[in-house]
Amino acid sequence: MKSIGLLSDTHSYYHPKLENFLKDVDEIWHAGDIGNSEILNRLIKFKPVRAVFGNIDGIELRAQLKQTEIFFCEDVKVMITHIGGYPGRYHSGIKKIIKNEKIKLFISGHSHILKVMNDHSLNLLHMNPGAAGIQGIHQRVTLLRFKIEGNRIDDLEVFDAPRN
Repeated sequence: MKSIGLLSDTHSYYHPKLENFLKDVDEIWHAGDIGNSEILNRLIKFKPVRAVFGNIDGIELRAQLKQTEIFFCEDVKVMITHIGGYPGRYHSGIKKIIKNEKIKLFISGHSHILKVMNDHSLNLLHMNPGAAGIQGIHQRVTLLRFKIEGNRIDDLEVFDAPRN
């Protein structure tokens, strides 16, 4: 069993309650728009991290990270990318990758809108953790925490706080 902390769109901001919410996770996954390497390094010092770069991330982060990560966590094939859309409105080319790779958990960021939804047509779960930073139009800071055991994704919890 793996316990996962999921965030996106930190935009160079490290929320003071992030570590408390994620203290018991095994890994942190970041779905892009990290902002700078200082934030990434701080996360890495705290927990093992899987991350992708987002559209605001500069050359330093792009040199360290991929645009898309595809991997197994337990028996679940996971895809993380920053700009990916969501069921019914996938970004160009994403649906083809999901089908070809047989993805079961599709994670994206970018919208700053927390979404967790099933895509029954592709037999997957989509997660967008919203925005963990304070830059953007969103009014709430959100993060996710969940567990993967075998092929099951369970115990989803949301961190939700006012942006200011």
